[in-house]
Amino acid sequence: MSDPQDPLRLGVDRARCVGAGMCALTTPEVFDQDDEEGLVVLLRPAPDPEQRAAARLAVGLCPAGAIALESTDS
Repeated sequence: MSDPQDPLRLGVDRARCVGAGMCALTTPEVFDQDDEEGLVVLLRPAPDPEQRAAARLAVGLCPAGAIALESTDS
């Protein structure tokens, strides 16, 4: 299991997003939703250490699997 403090990068697939908003509710510093369609907007592709655990949680909560996370450690 990875450490929540490990560096990570996030990516989003807006075509998969269903606008549930779980990401924006879980980590509003990292994710938002656009005003027109309610689709995910990635604010911080490389979250700060204090945001990483919540960002990982948001990845798991996304019902559409529209958020991808990539650990940057070797």
